[in-house]
Amino acid sequence: MSLSQAEAFARIRLLRSPNIGPVSYRQLLARFSTAEAALAALPDLAGRGGAPYRPATESRVSDEIAAVKRTGARYLFHDSPDYPPLLLQSEGAPPILTARGDSAIAARPCVAIVGARNASAAAVKLARQFAASLSEAGFAVASGLARGIDGAAHGAVLGGPGGTIGVIASGIDIAYPPEHSALQEEVATRGLLLAEQPPGTEPLARHFPSRNRIIAGLALGTLVVEAAPKSGSLITARLAGEYGREVMAVPGSPLEPRAQGCNLLIREGAVLVQSAADVIELLSSFDGTPKSTFREPAAQWSGPEDLADDPADIAGLLTLAPVGVNELIRQSGEPAPAVQFALLELELAGRLVRHAGGRVSLAT
Repeated sequence: MSLSQAEAFARIRLLRSPNIGPVSYRQLLARFSTAEAALAALPDLAGRGGAPYRPATESRVSDEIAAVKRTGARYLFHDSPDYPPLLLQSEGAPPILTARGDSAIAARPCVAIVGARNASAAAVKLARQFAASLSEAGFAVASGLARGIDGAAHGAVLGGPGGTIGVIASGIDIAYPPEHSALQEEVATRGLLLAEQPPGTEPLARHFPSRNRIIAGLALGTLVVEAAPKSGSLITARLAGEYGREVMAVPGSPLEPRAQGCNLLIREGAVLVQSAADVIELLSSFDGTPKSTFREPAAQWSGPEDLADDPADIAGLLTLAPVGVNELIRQSGEPAPAVQFALLELELAGRLVRHAGGRVSLAT
């Protein structure tokens, strides 16, 4: 699909407007066909949800586009031929990414390798070995350019046959952590660097779970090499499980705190792997039904994206506790498109928050 400059500009402006996320963006495009038409409708929709509304300014978007060009990056729209195909299949895939490097890498079979920032020397060595062997077998290796396991995985495959994909929680023009600035530049020039946030965005804490969902969405499976029980690596693994991808973990000593997260994943159904050959065998036969039984329970909504002409009256069914959209449809007795329309109006008005697994709640 070839976008006009005006429509591409409008899409960026739509996504940067207040209270627009991947779900509402997709619904607005489906209903109004173009981002230009959706932008014109936003004030009325938000007003019906109970709040005034101002879309992102044209000057802000112009400045962003100029910043993307200065860094040598480009935009990947969700319906572009070079948008990562596996990522597009995952829930809440980013409608627009900024990218530097070779987009063809994202079309290869991909493994995400993640783990502890303060990883042990043995785990770092193991991550390098896994990544190098997977790359030689033709797999791309995705990770988050963090310290420890992430950096080891990227560094081991730069220039390798499979290539590497780095996903960052900041804008495409900001390196984090600072000591990985040279590594990030190498990934951008010899691999593929992806960012969801606009240029100039600092890597805030709330951006890392969003980055993790992209890493999980890019890959057939996620391998955790070493991780504590409460870590971003386990978030990535749980998201991979939600997406129906393989979840793999390297076992460790029960006396090592940094191994407890991997052991927990294995106990909950992740596949125990001890070598790259285990990973290659598992993913080479991947047919969309993972052998790992690890799953994070989620109230998935897979109903139609179309919206009704009139929204349902469902505000009274919502609380601060997340509830599945399908449950709202069941309890309200309203058609699914009418419920989706009502949720969209509430979201644009800043009164609704969307959560993973097709769940929603009132905003605090």
